[in-house]
Amino acid sequence: MKSIAGYFLIKPEDLFWRPSNLMRIPNADYLERTGGENLGARLWRFAPQSAGTLHKHVRMEEFYFVLEGVGRMRVGEETLIVPKHGGVLVGPDQLRQVFNDTDAEVLWLIVGGPEELEFLPNATPKPDMSLIYPVDPKQLPKELEGVEWPPRD
Repeated sequence: MKSIAGYFLIKPEDLFWRPSNLMRIPNADYLERTGGENLGARLWRFAPQSAGTLHKHVRMEEFYFVLEGVGRMRVGEETLIVPKHGGVLVGPDQLRQVFNDTDAEVLWLIVGGPEELEFLPNATPKPDMSLIYPVDPKQLPKELEGVEWPPRD
């Protein structure tokens, strides 16, 4: 993996917000334009009664940090409550899912490395996605039983 040369200043107005592919969670990638391959960092804005994908990684460790609100996530079979400015470090082999079963929005910063380049959308050849999604990635945690997510387009 190559390292970046020098530094990059990333301002809030430089961020491009988009909904995630599977669960439609608004997110902004801080590092996509830098060309770095060692680290990824995204802001994720979880609406009330929403959830991200249930997934794991091959090599990437991820650090989940709550910027606004009170975060909830499951790691394996355990549900964690993460206070504002609290964080969770998760190893690559652990199934994890961020969700929001509250009535307030929650903003997370999720940083991971090393970047798994073979799983990026433009990678060739196409990787085995069952390594990231060994179970249905859209399944919701028990705390969101009865909720329909992601929203229908």
